[in-house]
Amino acid sequence: MAIQTLNQVITQAVADIQHYGYDSQNRVDNWIRTILAVANAYSDTDTSDYLKRSLGGKYTRLVTDGGIQKQHKIPTFTLEKIKPALRAELDRRIMASANLIKLNRQAAIQKTLQRFSGWATSIPVGGSDAIDKVPLKMEIAKPLKSLSFIERRVAIDQGHKLIANINDIVAVEAGAIAAIWHSHWRQSGYNYDPDHKKLDEKVFAIKGNWAQKDGLMKVGPDGYTDDIIKPSERPFCRCYYQYLYNLDSLPDNMLTDKYRKKVKEVSRVINA
Repeated sequence: MAIQTLNQVITQAVADIQHYGYDSQNRVDNWIRTILAVANAYSDTDTSDYLKRSLGGKYTRLVTDGGIQKQHKIPTFTLEKIKPALRAELDRRIMASANLIKLNRQAAIQKTLQRFSGWATSIPVGGSDAIDKVPLKMEIAKPLKSLSFIERRVAIDQGHKLIANINDIVAVEAGAIAAIWHSHWRQSGYNYDPDHKKLDEKVFAIKGNWAQKDGLMKVGPDGYTDDIIKPSERPFCRCYYQYLYNLDSLPDNMLTDKYRKKVKEVSRVINA
């Protein structure tokens, strides 16, 4: 959207209504159609290109450049095997983001038109000189002018969701057995979720993992990852999981007697 063009149209509309006043609904409707045409000039292609750059950059860093492979310490053949699922998640996030931005844009357009119509129909026939046009124009256009900020927030939020879901896909495929929840509640100025603060540093078992099937671990007091909301699932959540793959990374209350017995046997053999 060309904000300057929108400013020009609203300037012309305000000047016209200021001069003639609400002398007919047709005058107001004509300006509403003109403002709507300018507001709709922002193409969906522009939005899609922006999201591909924003979310695609995160995908490239994690998947194409191997960041996720280093983080989870998975072999190259495992990463290649799950790349189609990871790519599908990127496409899903781009589509979700585009739909959210489209809905936000439609809502912003309607708010702008409502503000203009509400003001225009209040001006008496013959116009009025008692109008401070500069703040008035800013107030009318405010919903649309804030769209770029809203779009950035959507892209950032969907980026967090993309990263969280890519990590989840990799963790399941690579055989993670548990996950530690991390919240940013200690970060100054961060508007954290109080419920998520309570989850910070708790360890959740991944249901049905190989260690549980082998009887080497059990669910701890914090429960399963399936029992709670996922990190980044709520809007603008920046929490994340640290995935655990080794039994010796688990708290003692998640280890079984079978595991302890095996450790003793291995230790006995090594020290023999």
